[in-house]
Amino acid sequence: MITAKNLHGLMAMMPAFATADAHDINATSTIDVENLKASVNRMITDGGDVIATTGSFGEFHTLLWDEFETLTRATVEAVKGRVPLFIGCTSLHSRETIRKMKFIRDAGGEGVLVGVPFYFPSTVDNAVQFYHDIAELFPDLSIMVYHNPTLHNVTLPVEAFKKITQSPNVVAMKDSHRTTTEFMNLMEIVRGKMSIFVNQLQYHPFASLGAAGFWSIDSWMGPWPLLRLRDAIRVNDLETAKQIIFELAPGGAPPPDLRWRETAAKIAIQHAGYCNPGPLRPPFVNIPDNVKENVKKRAQYWKGLCEKYGPKAKARVTA
Repeated sequence: MITAKNLHGLMAMMPAFATADAHDINATSTIDVENLKASVNRMITDGGDVIATTGSFGEFHTLLWDEFETLTRATVEAVKGRVPLFIGCTSLHSRETIRKMKFIRDAGGEGVLVGVPFYFPSTVDNAVQFYHDIAELFPDLSIMVYHNPTLHNVTLPVEAFKKITQSPNVVAMKDSHRTTTEFMNLMEIVRGKMSIFVNQLQYHPFASLGAAGFWSIDSWMGPWPLLRLRDAIRVNDLETAKQIIFELAPGGAPPPDLRWRETAAKIAIQHAGYCNPGPLRPPFVNIPDNVKENVKKRAQYWKGLCEKYGPKAKARVTA
């Protein structure tokens, strides 16, 4: 079992590595298994602490069932138990989530990343009941709450975790942009029971408030600035951590338009060259030219950060 104590550092939110024809609406087998395995192996070898799949960036919403099976098996085989792995199984309804969880368990997975079923907005009571039910059904799986209020149409308030933490196999949460006060109150409830992963731009100062780690889509452009951030926090080098946070969002740049953030991020990863996530899947294949230009610039900028922070981060990995 993966426990809260096992979970810390950089959680790399994995793309659903796509074959060259994945942009075609007629394509039916679009998981590039060899590319997936090579890229996951590189991320782990380079120092990534946790791998998570099939969130919104991981394109769970565009995969056929057979493709989900292929991705699950390939990722479990690639990770080989070297780091904690959470396979995403968010779905439109609870029964589909349960079907996915059964498959993940049978394929050798130990952890699942689960958001509340999201087509119609859930009440908080129903969301809490959902996590209670799946935890009870799968006591042998470690559950990470996938909290994405914008896309899942429900915000899990701090008070809800008094009940959610009653299930001992709910061990972590990928959280979204809480205020410092909210986060401090959350940690009063979950400390020692759940590891909370915040957005990469929040890791300083949220690590000092109790965040165990941070999640990142950008890590697949090259993890080096993020690994350097992680290591700076670990040795309490807060000036370096602050500088890296500023560089991750130069000028305090706001996040990209949510309509394009995650699909366009895949384009940025292609241009950065650390790995090849493959093309976008339909229906998200037409991206405005200005968005494409912006993500190309972002990729080039990120390559500069990797050159700046890579040597020291790599030295720690090989030490």
